[in-house]
Amino acid sequence: MQAYRIHRFGGPDVLQRDSIPVPEPAHDELLIRVRAASVNPVDYKTREGQYPLVRADALPFTPGRDASGVIERVGSDVNGWKPGQHVYAFVGQGQGTYAQFVTIKAAAAARMPNTIDHQVASAVPLAALTAWQGLFEHGMLCAGERVLIHAAAGGVGHFAVQFARVKGAKVVATASGDGVDFVRSLGVEHVIDYKTQRFEDAACDVDLVFDLVGGDTQRRSWQVVRRGGALVSTLDEPSQTMASEHGARAMRYTAHPDGKTLAQIGEMIDEGNVRVVVAEQFSFDAARDALARVERGHVHGKVVIRVSADD
Repeated sequence: MQAYRIHRFGGPDVLQRDSIPVPEPAHDELLIRVRAASVNPVDYKTREGQYPLVRADALPFTPGRDASGVIERVGSDVNGWKPGQHVYAFVGQGQGTYAQFVTIKAAAAARMPNTIDHQVASAVPLAALTAWQGLFEHGMLCAGERVLIHAAAGGVGHFAVQFARVKGAKVVATASGDGVDFVRSLGVEHVIDYKTQRFEDAACDVDLVFDLVGGDTQRRSWQVVRRGGALVSTLDEPSQTMASEHGARAMRYTAHPDGKTLAQIGEMIDEGNVRVVVAEQFSFDAARDALARVERGHVHGKVVIRVSADD
């Protein structure tokens, strides 16, 4: 099969297209023929050697955390799945999805939503699970509570604002430029353009800050967290000193594969309650360009790589 691999850490030129054997699924795994894969910031951070879970001893390494495709084979202990079924999944931290085939844990897979194609489906797993787990598993967001979501126009953010709305939370979001109108198109009324207005002047008494930016934005966010609230980040570890001063919870987390939750998200997509936004699609031959597009930033939604044609 064809796969893109990193043989050494560095810039765009280190992403190399190789011909390698098709992997064999373990007893609890599925072998997926990849139709599409999405691109996430973790992919270029991995390429550069900035992602701590992939070290030099793991090279050569195939990036890509999302896959949508067709089951080719099932492991000996797998029940409930069979070849030919269309699935999507967040594949975890192993070898990735910039490849024609990938193995995944059966428990990580979910039926692909009926109302979208493989290209759109591949945009969902990592970003959507990151949003869901941050808001509800770690943030414990409930109906009626107020949540401030930073970087709401991005891959994770555009799912987060929709999930929070569907669950009955009051959403305040930050974006900039045309991202403001994009987030409003997702049903969010209170969108702050962070380039023209300080969010701490426009929001207060927030039950949860969902931080997808880190740095100074995270530090300033303590000004809007209510006493007893929470700050959850995908990037920097929040200050436990500041959390203590606010009587608040604070944590950084990494998303984990979860086929059951992904199935629930798929139902929300099929019911029309959640919209998946694909900003740009690239061919498999142009995988380096897709990664460079995400690295440049300010993507509204997700960037997708078409690995092979649909059946």
